[in-house]
Amino acid sequence: MEPNLDLYLVTDEPACLGRDLLEVVEEAVRGGATLVQLREKTLDTRAFVERATRLKELLRPYGVPLLINDRLDVALAVDADGVHIGQSDMPYARVRQLLPPGKLIGLSVETPEQVLEAEPWDLTYLAVSPLYATPSKTDHATPWGLEGLRWVRQHSRHRLVVIGGLNAATIPEAIAHGADGVAVISAICSAPSPGEAAQVLYQQITHSLAQRT
Repeated sequence: MEPNLDLYLVTDEPACLGRDLLEVVEEAVRGGATLVQLREKTLDTRAFVERATRLKELLRPYGVPLLINDRLDVALAVDADGVHIGQSDMPYARVRQLLPPGKLIGLSVETPEQVLEAEPWDLTYLAVSPLYATPSKTDHATPWGLEGLRWVRQHSRHRLVVIGGLNAATIPEAIAHGADGVAVISAICSAPSPGEAAQVLYQQITHSLAQRT
């Protein structure tokens, strides 16, 4: 079954501003987050597995899938719902070979060439990254912008998630230009109330999707 991509939370511990990451995630899910990606750039493998295990247990009652960023070994160790890979991570073909059937795979795309290369692949979604310039995505290529997003929509059969600079003000135009879901980091993790922030974003996303159809 295809996951609900509407409001996709990507975790970032520093963005939680000292609050417990799992508590922030649970607030966000209660507010409307429909998919969670655990993104850890500094934890060692044991700590990453422990955190992923706890997060999977937290999300299970809500029916929200858990994806692991980059680390296929961690995803396999905790039987996560899938992985998200970037262009410098393990190649798609190897990931698909190693993951059990039915697991989700998301892929970041930063150039038109990468979009076209991914067209025949069995992907859950493409992450158009970054849509706008943002402090959370400083190591990535030139932002796509709205016209770039429109181009991706015209040239890809995959569902599209946008990430980078998305908030309540920029969501409607992103969805109007072809986004099927919205991924955020600081818009939820750094919000005074992650739950309320998620609720506002979710309402904006579902309203914009309804208007498009």
